[in-house]
Amino acid sequence: MKQGFMQGKRGLIMGVANKNSIAWGIAQSCMDQGASLVFTYQNDHLKSRVIALCEQHNAAGILGCDVGSDEDLDRTFTQTVDILGGLDFVLHAIAFSDKNQLRGAYVDTTRDNFSLTMDVSCYSFTAVAKRAQSVMGAGGALLTLTYLGAERYIPNYNVMGVAKAALEASVRYLAADLGPQGIRVNALSAGTVMTRAARGIGGFEKLLRYNEINSAMGSNVLLDQVGNAGAYLLSDLSGGVTGEVHHVDCGYHAMGMPSVQRARENAQWFSTVDELDD
Repeated sequence: MKQGFMQGKRGLIMGVANKNSIAWGIAQSCMDQGASLVFTYQNDHLKSRVIALCEQHNAAGILGCDVGSDEDLDRTFTQTVDILGGLDFVLHAIAFSDKNQLRGAYVDTTRDNFSLTMDVSCYSFTAVAKRAQSVMGAGGALLTLTYLGAERYIPNYNVMGVAKAALEASVRYLAADLGPQGIRVNALSAGTVMTRAARGIGGFEKLLRYNEINSAMGSNVLLDQVGNAGAYLLSDLSGGVTGEVHHVDCGYHAMGMPSVQRARENAQWFSTVDELDD
C-alpha cells in the first residue's frame, strides 16, 4: 500500500464546525495522506456535530477547548500529546465576531465586539503557538486561516478584516520567533467558500457570485482544493516555507480590475443584483 506524504505525522485540528468547514477540508486531505489527528470543538453547541463527523473518520481524539481560556489550552495540548505521543502540526481555524456587526459600516463596530473579535480571531493563534512550541520539535508546522478582507476592503467584513490583518502580521512575527526552533508558521487565504462562518457575513451569496465572475480562473475555489493546499503547508513538502500568506482563490486576489468581457457576459446579473453590501 502506497504511503501518503503525511504518513506518521500527528496533528491537532482546531475549528471544525461541520463537513463544509475549511478546517474539515484540510483535515480530510491530511488524513488521506496518512496523518493521525486530534480535533477540538469550541462549545457544547458544536460538540455533537463535530463528534459525529470525526467518529466517522477514525479521529484519534476529540477534545473540548475554549481558546479564550488559558487553562483549556494547556489541558488541550497536554491531552493531545498524550493521545498522539507527540505533535507535528496544528491547524488554527478559529474566528468569531458578532454577526450583527458584519453588516453595514466598520465605523459602527463597538468596543466590546472589537476586543472579542481580536481576542478570538487573532490572539488565540499566538496563544496556540506558545503552547505548540513547547511540545514540537524541528519540522513542526503551524497554519491559520485568513481572507482577502485582511488586505483590502470587502463589504461587510468589517472588524473581521481588521482582525485578520492583525493575524497575518502575527504569522510573520511568529515565524521569526519560532524559526530558530525549526517550526514554520503560515497562513492560508482561501477564496469564497460557503461555510457556516461565511453565512454570517451580509450579502455573502452575492460576493460568492462576484468572485466567480471576476477571478482569474472564472470560478470559485473548491473545498478539496483548499484542503490540499493546507495539507501541503502542514507537511514536509513546504519545508522551506514560513511567514507566508498563501492565496487559494482561483487567482481572484491577483486581479486589478474586473474582466470587461465577463462583465458583459454577466450584464443581466449585474443589472438586477442589489448592492453587494446590502
